[in-house]
Amino acid sequence: MTVRFEQFLSEGVAACSYLLGDDAEGVAAVIDPRPDTDVYLEAARRLGVAITHVFETHIHADFMSGARELADRLGDEARLCVSVEGGAEYGFPHEPVRDGDRFTFGGLTMEARFVPGHTPEHLSFLLHETERDEPWGVVTGDSFFVDSVGRPDLLGEEQTDELTEALFHTVHDFYLKLDDGVIIYPGHAAGSACGPDIGDRLSSTIGYERRHNPYARIGDLDAFREAITQNAPPVPTHYPRLKRVNAEGPSVIGRLPKAPALPPETFAKAIEAGSQLLDTRDMQAFGAGHIAGALNIGARPELSVWAGWLLDPRKPIYLVVEDDEDLPRVVTLLWRTGFVEFGGYLAGGIASWRESGRPMARIPQVPVHELNTADPTVQPLDVRSEDEWQDGFIPGAWHVFLGELRERLPELDRHQPYATYCASGFRASMAASILAAAGFERVCNVPGSWMAWKGAGLDIETQEEK
Repeated sequence: MTVRFEQFLSEGVAACSYLLGDDAEGVAAVIDPRPDTDVYLEAARRLGVAITHVFETHIHADFMSGARELADRLGDEARLCVSVEGGAEYGFPHEPVRDGDRFTFGGLTMEARFVPGHTPEHLSFLLHETERDEPWGVVTGDSFFVDSVGRPDLLGEEQTDELTEALFHTVHDFYLKLDDGVIIYPGHAAGSACGPDIGDRLSSTIGYERRHNPYARIGDLDAFREAITQNAPPVPTHYPRLKRVNAEGPSVIGRLPKAPALPPETFAKAIEAGSQLLDTRDMQAFGAGHIAGALNIGARPELSVWAGWLLDPRKPIYLVVEDDEDLPRVVTLLWRTGFVEFGGYLAGGIASWRESGRPMARIPQVPVHELNTADPTVQPLDVRSEDEWQDGFIPGAWHVFLGELRERLPELDRHQPYATYCASGFRASMAASILAAAGFERVCNVPGSWMAWKGAGLDIETQEEK
């Protein structure tokens, strides 16, 4: 008999899900699955186990739940189990889980524990050898992270104080009372906005976090509340939407969302009708030539999160990809933050558009040395986060966080030339495409951005000097 335990990291949304079970009994469970569920089915086949249960630690806000999708793929015998603590309600069939419920999979037993704070219904799962009560691990969901804790402010100001207090007691009255050797398996890794300053490691121990987690070390509720408030990153705009979708129950698709191939003529007609156009090519390729009005988000894992921030889920998405073979990966990344409606993609990519003789737009790419000696009327526009901005910026830069750029466009002078920059140029290209689509005619992007500026040894400015 071998107890099986596997962690799956969904890059971009930085979400961790888990498959655990017993290969002698041939049974397993999955906790907090993402919507592209083949990864769990493939792992189960490789391990020779049948997934009989699908669990969720809480109603997720940061990615589209794959629990219904996976349960449907598994068939009628699969049990979809969710918390009904804290008054949680769902719009889909489910089996209720409450504090203290136990589930056994051969030599492994999971015990549900109610750990409110990040959300009112949140559960964690203690992991035991079936013949022993002492846990060896705990799947914490979004309530407790490496170097951090879940944020309590995602349900609005009216619930934040109550959830903050609940989270404080969850940390001190549950997690910190576990044995030092208990292994922590969190719901997120670094890069998620579900907690402040989440650490880089994918697991930890209670003992290590007791000594080093800055939030677990705060023993005063008021100080805890202040630290959580000060350090929480901006709330992505897709979080409230996905919270509703996941409570109601995402539609079961049974496959990758459809995105049909469209020839240039058909693609052009869709664009003329005011469709939502997303170009996922690299910033340099996009800058050299693209379809006017396109939003540029490169096909990196971060596509999931920034699409959540910047795209409208009510409108079908029309895609331009670097290569037609990239389409499944791009659609998968978009699916993870709830985008399932696609009008289609440009067959043959931008080359087919160019060869059909249709017009193309450009966004100049200005290296940092050129920006440093540019006409002083060119305004550097920093679209990084507030924390990044506080650490230093290009002299004379203005700061507008990328996630807020569209709503703050009226603050910008349309006649002013702008050079957008971020840490590396990835987010800056998104910003430049937003400005260009809004009619700003004198826009350029800075590839390499802040990293290149510092690497070149150019002057920097700080808030104290401003």
